[in-house]
Amino acid sequence: MNPTEHAVAWEHPPTRRAWSMQLAANVLALLGWIALWTGLLAILVVFVPPGYTILFVPFLLYSFYRAFIQLFVFPVAFGMRRVLREHPWCLYRDAAHGLADRPDVVGRQCGWFEFPNPARPEERLPMVFPRHWGVGWWHRRMAPRAAPEVKAQIGLVWLAGDPRFIGVIAAPASDESTPRRFRFLSGNTGSDGERSSLADRGATAEDIERGRRAGVRLARS
Repeated sequence: MNPTEHAVAWEHPPTRRAWSMQLAANVLALLGWIALWTGLLAILVVFVPPGYTILFVPFLLYSFYRAFIQLFVFPVAFGMRRVLREHPWCLYRDAAHGLADRPDVVGRQCGWFEFPNPARPEERLPMVFPRHWGVGWWHRRMAPRAAPEVKAQIGLVWLAGDPRFIGVIAAPASDESTPRRFRFLSGNTGSDGERSSLADRGATAEDIERGRRAGVRLARS
């Protein structure tokens, strides 16, 4: 099943299944960290002498921290679904990427890929991971010293989105028919998404409105 044949990525059944599985894995992770925290607390209260309490404090704090951080995954997951419902998949082989900060990108960046500008395909625009959390799998394969067989896992990437605004990147499964490892990418629209910057990149009013539906926050003029 060719993912690019669908009007939007969400119409591709393997995409919906992969997104649901990633969401389910995050739910299980949240429940697991909560269970670990409550279990450690119960052991501490019932079985551990007061003199040994300090030994459990780091594990309690870490499990609480991981459970708290896990809560932020769910808004991100549903935000990615908004993008998948607005944009089709495009497949790119050997897309340029790197981990060093790009001076032409405004704001926080944790690695980048380059994709063609929809208005001017000959122009390449950077898209960045806007946060470090959760992109370790991608970073290990983007590292210059990564083994060739490891780098090959991102030799083909899937992108649903618009490089001028926002996108969801995914790596293909071994048979290249199913996406996995969904992560947000942010387009370089400037610090506040100024319309002048978007117009310079060929974005039309329709493109901007589609970006809004996908979750991009732009100041209305």
